Amino acid sequence: MPSPVDQPEIVKAIRTFSLQNALEYEGAGEMKSVLGRIFGAHPNLKPHARELVSQIQPAVEEANKIANEKGLDHIRQLLSEEAPEALEKRVKERREGLKPLEKTDKVILRFAPNPNGPMTLGHSRGVIINSEYSKMYDGEVILRFDDTDTKRKPPEIWAYKQIEEEYEWLTGKTPERIVFASDRMEIYLQHAEEDILKQNSYVCTCTAEEFKILRDSKETCPCRNLDASTHHERWNRMNDPNGGWDDGAAVVRIKTDLSLPNPALRDWPALRIQTSEHPRVGTTYRVWPLLDYQSAIEDYLQGVTHIIRGKDLMDSTRKQTLLYELRGWKYPETMYWGRVKVHEFGGFSTSGMKADILDGKFTGWNDPRLPTIAALRERGFSPDALRAFWIELGLNQKDISVSMKSIESHNSKVIEKTTRRVSFVSGKHTTLTLNMGEKWPTEELLIPSHPDNSAMGNRIWPAPKDGDKILVETEDISDEFRLKEFSNVNWSNEILETDGFQRSDRRPIVHWLLKDHVQPATLSIPEGDEINNQKGMIELGKYTVGDVLQLERVGFARITEISENSEIKLVYLHE
Repeated sequence: MPSPVDQPEIVKAIRTFSLQNALEYEGAGEMKSVLGRIFGAHPNLKPHARELVSQIQPAVEEANKIANEKGLDHIRQLLSEEAPEALEKRVKERREGLKPLEKTDKVILRFAPNPNGPMTLGHSRGVIINSEYSKMYDGEVILRFDDTDTKRKPPEIWAYKQIEEEYEWLTGKTPERIVFASDRMEIYLQHAEEDILKQNSYVCTCTAEEFKILRDSKETCPCRNLDASTHHERWNRMNDPNGGWDDGAAVVRIKTDLSLPNPALRDWPALRIQTSEHPRVGTTYRVWPLLDYQSAIEDYLQGVTHIIRGKDLMDSTRKQTLLYELRGWKYPETMYWGRVKVHEFGGFSTSGMKADILDGKFTGWNDPRLPTIAALRERGFSPDALRAFWIELGLNQKDISVSMKSIESHNSKVIEKTTRRVSFVSGKHTTLTLNMGEKWPTEELLIPSHPDNSAMGNRIWPAPKDGDKILVETEDISDEFRLKEFSNVNWSNEILETDGFQRSDRRPIVHWLLKDHVQPATLSIPEGDEINNQKGMIELGKYTVGDVLQLERVGFARITEISENSEIKLVYLHE
């Protein structure tokens, strides 16, 4: 007797719930979640859990693969075709876009990058989510440069301006406020002195190793119980260039409960001696705040009402909340998101990319193989596509992995209807003779610049005469094929004979060029850590650096350079 798990109704339910789960978790669906939904719909199957798992696991893996390779829109399309009621149910259950904020009189958010390099794809999430909330509530976003670390993440002077420009590119407007933390050092030092005098903090001269032993055993540091005047003297010595204390000799620690279960919160460090030169203020200051202290003080002073950050920074929230309690302040509403890993880029960091650029592995921050905003702009991505992608993900705290195809899908929707088509033939082509006989219908060939947008006009190719030469990709040549937007042809003995202008059968359609109506072109295609440069020919036309084109049967590409000999250089965008 067949198992109930093999019934068509159950097989379909497994497929539907797997697609639903992949859509809900952006390509990171889980078997247990689908199993739970099956049990909810068919409780009689609980005794068959082991059999179900063996069928659900491959279905979940397939659904996740579809979502990551073809995009969430493809999953929606499959559900609309196979189980529209499941898609309708999901829309009702899950709110699209961003969840509402806990409202205040005035919503003030901040995006606070460290200018140790330009923005990456990950940074764009913070820009877009914050700016979208600002738009929803008629609030404002502060662009704040948290640039007080000159040792581990030294700021780059050029990065400030580039980040401002990239912020404007992503949002379409300038920030409501721009704040440079390094310009406000006197304010942080003043607050630090107040905390010492009020005994909210103390100056610790223990080594890092010594303090860790005390912290982990919940024992009091010998420095902690010294009187406030002694700590004030130590504070002055930290700031005295002739005081004899070097980097690492002393730190200011915020007093907390030593019995807190999380060791990271026990008397956490707030300021330290840092004598390396800063690109904006030089060596004016010897004592600098660590990020948790500087950010906490600045958020309060700027009136920030909502903080949106990665869930890996929950300890920062806890530390800062403890400081706010000592000062009698109200901490901002805080929301978190999980990590998003992009398959094509894997793990990446600004410092790592910087090292690779210096080593010559990449040509610069706009190298098309990098996940930087500069590189995405260079390739031709639209900021509207990035906005749609991040808003669709929202503030999910689940760590997920996605493919660039998801972003590419959004980008196609944005640019497809307004991007002109052109023909590009790679260096792997063959020159063929086109025998028109008496069949040429017009004096010139009018090819639509876009098949669905007549307002974009036509590309005009001169009429080929009897015996004219054309270029065709070698791998496209067969006994019978159709020259796109022109004629059916038969091929034999290196000659193409026309066989009617109206498409009458299912022979393959190929793109092509007139030999006398071309100019040289090079298409650079990022492939992992490599660049595949394809030299070839592109149809003659009027081109401008920055134009995004759709190369027939190849994909979208952006013009990056036009040389003196009219050679067009393009970088591949996506299909």
